[in-house]
Amino acid sequence: MSKAKAVISSLRLRTLPLSLAGIVLGIFLAVADYHVKPLSVVFLVLTAIFLQILANLSNELGDVLKGTDREERQGPQYGLNSGLLTVSQMKTLVGVFVALSAISGILMIQFSAFGSLFCMEGLCFLMLLVGAIGSAMRYTLGRNPYGYRAMGDLYVFLFFGIATVAGGYFLCTGEIADFKILLPAAAIGLFSVGVLNVNNIRDAKTDSATRVTVAILLGPKWSRVYQTVLILAGWACALIYCSLRMTDIWNYLFVLTAPLYIIHLSMVWKRQDKALDPALPILVMSSFLFAILMGFGFVRFLL
Repeated sequence: MSKAKAVISSLRLRTLPLSLAGIVLGIFLAVADYHVKPLSVVFLVLTAIFLQILANLSNELGDVLKGTDREERQGPQYGLNSGLLTVSQMKTLVGVFVALSAISGILMIQFSAFGSLFCMEGLCFLMLLVGAIGSAMRYTLGRNPYGYRAMGDLYVFLFFGIATVAGGYFLCTGEIADFKILLPAAAIGLFSVGVLNVNNIRDAKTDSATRVTVAILLGPKWSRVYQTVLILAGWACALIYCSLRMTDIWNYLFVLTAPLYIIHLSMVWKRQDKALDPALPILVMSSFLFAILMGFGFVRFLL
């Protein structure tokens, strides 16, 4: 593998659909209710991409520095843990994506519906941006990373669900019509926690030497029960939301993804260790498709 391919592997581009799922859904729902500025959409998407890549790079760097990624690790090898990138090079990459996230995030706020970085809403989102950058880095980096204290599930739920869907909706519209938007936000957040949980179930044996995750605390059986609850609760939130603001049957278009979630849960219950790997991309792509179909179901009448 060349140096360039090593960098690309560490970016973990296959994780991007998950980070974009919430943003896409928030944008679709905003378009269904308001006129949305094109530039706010562009910088929303770019900021989500940069933050996800920052989280991926920081995660790899932190795990290597703390000795979590060892030869017996069940997951795939990336640029740093394969030895093709140095720690110094990885720190440089982290710095680049901190800068990209900050620049894109500031432009995202500037071109948002409330139109200024220096209004009350703009300053609040600037604080949220700083928090998002810090959270992306501190999952495994730093002296007391939250990913090593079984806190990753909570942060993923908040930043991949509530912040992306509800936050994206607010940035595009300038207001939240009511608290119902928290239901689809919770759905995407729960699916995102599910991705993290499957990853932690797979790596539980090797992770237990250096960190604590919810999967380790629950054990093999109950972590799978937890996974099932996450998926079912996410679906419940989406179905309740549609029932509360249903305009036509197209709002339920996302139901077409149900077989993919059934396949995912079947794999989670039947497979162990590295054999769980295929369950991850299935859930990632299912969540992305779920978000697209759910959002399209509300904007279809505009076409």
